[in-house]
Amino acid sequence: MPEGDASTRADLDARAGEIESAVRILRAGGLVAIPTETVYGLAADASNPAAIRRLYEVKGRPLGHPVIVHIASIESLSHWAARVSEDARRLAEACWPGPLTLVLPRTSVAVDEVTGGLDTVGLRVPDHPLALALLRAFEGGLAAPSANRFGRVSPTTAEDVRADLGSDVDLVLDGGPCGVGVESTIVDCSEEGAPPVILRPGGLTAERIEAILGHPARQTSEGP
Repeated sequence: MPEGDASTRADLDARAGEIESAVRILRAGGLVAIPTETVYGLAADASNPAAIRRLYEVKGRPLGHPVIVHIASIESLSHWAARVSEDARRLAEACWPGPLTLVLPRTSVAVDEVTGGLDTVGLRVPDHPLALALLRAFEGGLAAPSANRFGRVSPTTAEDVRADLGSDVDLVLDGGPCGVGVESTIVDCSEEGAPPVILRPGGLTAERIEAILGHPARQTSEGP
């Protein structure tokens, strides 16, 4: 449902207290499961190394794996990305909010716990009204890999999250079933002068990406 729909706005207004609670938890270093159009994410304050370490611990995810930072809008790109190529901006303008993650050169804002020590950071704007409302209220980036134990199936409902993570997550925001149901497509636009590389297929097809770019993108089977 579009975020501007009257019923959606009314629903968000009714859940303002829940969103405020989520913001307080996140600012205190807690973990909140959030709905997106792809899968549910396990969100932590992307600027808080301790919160990110707890996220890794709960997921059972090996340290050093980068996590995607969710941001509220394209205007936040320059806060996290040191350089945004023409290709990256074209993709962001065409596909955000949506199931696209862009890998870009990081600024100093992106901590090593988020980037896995790499010189790049993965960024996306989710296409879900509740996630966007939370991001705007939080006024920062949220590291949010899928809300499941490492190696398990990514959750597409709040019930899936509760069944897998239980009390290890401080709050689950129930936004209904995810519309896309698969992870975002990851496109690496970090190498200056080089064509973008599709690192992971997902909710956005390679054909759509290349149509937006107006030229081919490279593809690799290696994930970030």
